[in-house]
Amino acid sequence: MDLPSLLVILQGALCPSPDERKAAEQSLNQFQYAPQHLVRVLQIIVDNNCDMAVRQVASIHFKNFIAKNWSPHEPDEQRKISQTDKNMVRDNILVFVPQLPPLLRVQIGECLKTIIHADYPEQWPHLLDWVKHNLQDKQVYGALYVLRILARKYEFKSDEERTPVYHIVEETFPHLLNIYNRLVQIVKPSLDVAELIKFICKIFWSSIYLEIPKQLFDPNLFNAWMILFLNVLERPVPLEGQPVDLEIRKSWGWWKVKKWTIHILNRLYTRFGDLKLQNPENKAFAQMFQKNYAGKILECHLNLLNVICVGGYLPDRVINLILQYLTNSISKNAMYNLLQSRLDTLLFEIIFPLMCFNDTDQKLWDEDPHEYVRKGYDIIEDLYSPRTAAMDFVSELVRKRGKENLHKFIQFIVEIFKSYDEALVEYKPYRQKDGALLAVGALCDKLKQTEPYRSQLEHMLVQHVFPEFTSPFGHLRAKAAWVAGQYAHINFSDQNTFRKALHSVVSGMRDPELPVRIDSVFALRSFVEACRDLNEIRPILPQLLDEFFKLMNEVENEDLVFTLETIVDKFGEEMAPYALGLCKNLAAAFWRCMNTAEADDEVDDPGALAAVGCLRATSTILESVSRLPHIVVEIEPTLLPIMRRMLTSDGQEVFEEVLEIVSYITLFSPTISLEMWGLWSLMMEALADFAIDYFPNILVPLGNYLSRGTAHFLTCKEPDYQQSLWTMISSIMGDKNVEDNDIEPAPKLIQVVFQNCKGQVDQWVEPYLRITVERLRRAEKSYMKCLLMQVIADALFYNSALALGILQKLGVATEIFNLWFQMLQEVKKSGVRVNFKREHDKKVCCLGLTSLLALPAGHLPGEALGRIFRAILDLLVAYKDQIAEAAKEEEVEDDDDMDGFQTDDEEDDGDVSDKEMGVDTEDGDKADSIRLQKLAEQAKAFRPYDEDDDDSDDDYSDDEELQSPIDEVDPFVFFVDTVKSLQVSDPLRFQNLTQTLDFHCQALANGVAQHAEQRKAEIEKERMEKVAAGGS
Repeated sequence: MDLPSLLVILQGALCPSPDERKAAEQSLNQFQYAPQHLVRVLQIIVDNNCDMAVRQVASIHFKNFIAKNWSPHEPDEQRKISQTDKNMVRDNILVFVPQLPPLLRVQIGECLKTIIHADYPEQWPHLLDWVKHNLQDKQVYGALYVLRILARKYEFKSDEERTPVYHIVEETFPHLLNIYNRLVQIVKPSLDVAELIKFICKIFWSSIYLEIPKQLFDPNLFNAWMILFLNVLERPVPLEGQPVDLEIRKSWGWWKVKKWTIHILNRLYTRFGDLKLQNPENKAFAQMFQKNYAGKILECHLNLLNVICVGGYLPDRVINLILQYLTNSISKNAMYNLLQSRLDTLLFEIIFPLMCFNDTDQKLWDEDPHEYVRKGYDIIEDLYSPRTAAMDFVSELVRKRGKENLHKFIQFIVEIFKSYDEALVEYKPYRQKDGALLAVGALCDKLKQTEPYRSQLEHMLVQHVFPEFTSPFGHLRAKAAWVAGQYAHINFSDQNTFRKALHSVVSGMRDPELPVRIDSVFALRSFVEACRDLNEIRPILPQLLDEFFKLMNEVENEDLVFTLETIVDKFGEEMAPYALGLCKNLAAAFWRCMNTAEADDEVDDPGALAAVGCLRATSTILESVSRLPHIVVEIEPTLLPIMRRMLTSDGQEVFEEVLEIVSYITLFSPTISLEMWGLWSLMMEALADFAIDYFPNILVPLGNYLSRGTAHFLTCKEPDYQQSLWTMISSIMGDKNVEDNDIEPAPKLIQVVFQNCKGQVDQWVEPYLRITVERLRRAEKSYMKCLLMQVIADALFYNSALALGILQKLGVATEIFNLWFQMLQEVKKSGVRVNFKREHDKKVCCLGLTSLLALPAGHLPGEALGRIFRAILDLLVAYKDQIAEAAKEEEVEDDDDMDGFQTDDEEDDGDVSDKEMGVDTEDGDKADSIRLQKLAEQAKAFRPYDEDDDDSDDDYSDDEELQSPIDEVDPFVFFVDTVKSLQVSDPLRFQNLTQTLDFHCQALANGVAQHAEQRKAEIEKERMEKVAAGGS
């Protein structure tokens, strides 16, 4: 396509008629891969005679095309741009960058970034020569612009990938230093000079961010750079030309220069300000930096901050960065000594005023309370906030230098409280009181543990905090609520004080000012956690929930949802009357949050975070009504639309949370509804598409479908769930590119099938065993071999004759049993088993091997029978010992009131046992509790294994096992009953077997027989207790 025709098409893309615009876009798409197309588009972009709107359309098309097609995304992908066109673009784009207006330069800059990241240095080796040449007064702006992109490519690269940086520094930094020197000597520098210095600073920053290039360790060269940085740091920003609008002023060129200079100096201080952190080879350099520069930078920073005392201007980010430097200096003796002489001025005339409510806060509070709330709860905002940096400084000061500073600072705060109390209403220092309350709240951890302040906290709250609940100023009412929340957990000597504070916080949820309502909700969470008598809250619970959802309709804030979760968690089943309403409100809030998140399309969008919170709160509600299945049935229709939509690729941001809801509903409902079964195919499609990382989470609901909806799984043919499961499992287990870690849930699902469908899936035993054996031969990790071997054990327990026959048909029976016995005997030097470490592993192996004992004589040779018998005895003894040890540990934990915390040292060989033999002895409530705990563990506790350690003791615990019919099978009783059957059906074979046993094995067998009788008695007792409990 020639140039005039291309111009016409680009003009058509600007046409107001949708049809003409669409036709123009189609033409562009049709001809975009034609030779010379890219070159002609670039010609239009740089042609000053063309209409600016057309040039802009061309620049956007150019940027998008290069981003998509410059470098193939797949190794075998066909190249879309000819080498000739690439050379033409590379040769010409550099010349025009500095000549373009900013509107177009930003698009071409993105193109340059794409090309440099793809081509330098291999396909564009002369780029650095061009930069170096043009730094020598030829085209300095363009050279700096390109060098900034080039340096940024390596900003976060380390080790070998970082090597090109050293060459870049070697070739360009001497020129940069000369340019920088000339620029700082200009008497009345223009804004263009600021732009050039800013580029040099950014290039320097990118080059030193991860590691200082070795050239800069030369003291003379480093000193030359530091003189320039300190010059810029000390030099006042020109007053002339500063924008009046503060929002625009903070981005003004000279303030940007100041910000980047401080960035660099702070980074150097972080790297070389602490000798303890240094490698031996850097120690001398670090000593030089501390001696010659660290104190000088501190002095410059303090001088800069002084403008705050006289009402001067500093951008928020500059203040924040300076305070970070000062905060890092507190713990270093030499730096703290320099700081001490000016500390009082810094603390009381700079830091404290920054903590106070100000004009900017008031303006935002009045004009956009939603934005005020967002900024107050946004972690990203904290990174730039002077107030947060001021709080961090005070916290670090009292933490590291509290002896000489805590009392002094608290006295200052007390004086503010006093002057506030004594002043007439119209003269009260409301904003200073706000700062004082913020300080008290920020220092809560220190004050709670330090006398004499700890014993005076309740008095302080009553005297100076709680009265502000009724302040005429909204920001003080909000701050009072926040501070009250910070101290809700202290031991109140008068419970009426706690009660009044709680009711004040609840009243704050109905405040006319939105920020007060939000801070009150945040504080309420702490009060609910600290509340010893729920009767304080119980009567107002309905109104409380109403206020919650009014707020959720107004603002998307995850802290709201956290508080709701805390209330639901605290009240448990008492939430049942509100559960359906809560879930409906949360579902509505979720859809609103998702719509906002999609519209904003930001990674850290508060709507997206709040959406996750809504789903988590929903899970908490479902958990609270777990023993009220009729309520789960009522809730299900409300949540189905969310599950249906979010189990597709649309829901990747909330996939884990949605799977938890699916897990709860499939576990707690009386039966799994057909609508819930409809989600099966969505999970299978997700697994095949994008969700392999979520396979452990998907395992849980799939396990529930198989164990609680077994009949439907077996009988339904449209869709065919059995075929669907096989397709998924065989695809994942058969894929040689999928690692052991990623396939772990697949063999677990085969186990669930065999355990729950006994006698009903004979046709699937062979294919599942075949794929298991194939994967076992490729498995590298010991835990995966154990898991696959347990599939074989479960197949034997399912039908020993069928499973053994299939193994013999496949020609692998001898190989499998030799490997199995070898794995059973393998121990570490300490004597601890390498394999089958958990109670569950041992039990499954016992049941599988014991099932072989029942086979007729022709199936197993006598020698194999004796070997199996001895292996079972060893396993049963180890299983019994492990249960006893786990029970003993649990008893010790209970005695120590450790609430279930356990150190790594307390774990014997990696087991954190579920006490499976003891579950049946618990009463109904405890059993349900364990059931809940299991589901939570299933959903959350799967974690990657240490790939470098096959023998890692960090294997998953028994708590993660899915519910199964084998839970009801006692391995001791099963073994003894099987042996008795053998004795009756084939006395001679039984006699031959017992004669091969040595004295030790016979003693073990007698012990196992005695324990089996004991277990029978215990099981019968448990059964009678359950019957009695059911009757009562």
